[in-house]
Amino acid sequence: MEQLTIPASITEKEERYSLLIRQIKSLLSKEDNVLSNLSNLTAALNDGLDYVSWVGFYLFDGEKLYLGPFQGKAACTEINTGSGVCGTAASKLEPVIVPDVSKFPGHIACDPGSKSEIVIPLIKKDGRLFGVLDLDSAFLNSFNETDKKNLEEICNYLINNILN
Repeated sequence: MEQLTIPASITEKEERYSLLIRQIKSLLSKEDNVLSNLSNLTAALNDGLDYVSWVGFYLFDGEKLYLGPFQGKAACTEINTGSGVCGTAASKLEPVIVPDVSKFPGHIACDPGSKSEIVIPLIKKDGRLFGVLDLDSAFLNSFNETDKKNLEEICNYLINNILN
């Protein structure tokens, strides 16, 4: 399957995620290249979540995060762990939801149009960081616990079934 079908009439987040997750699981394949899977996943999230203005991966090289596959405007190519929202999620190994990025100390404004953000770390089975999934929105308060729960499910599926 290479085409997502999420009717515009489905507006409730949980229902959209439920449909999106089923389609993502059939889209990703362990036999495909890692970058191909990450690229398709960013495209699926970009298509499936209409409040997202940027979605992508920052991959961990053992020292810093570097830009991976993404959908959206050009982005920062490197982020130090502990810096910005992505670096904070990477150093704490836990998701970070930011309702208003202007109030996040040390926010890195790759896109000045970004107003809210969520970052989910991807942690390998051995406990090491693979990278982070970063989603931005041009609207305040776009992300909540529903996003966190579902994006964590997607990231766990990716780590446990595709990247292992």
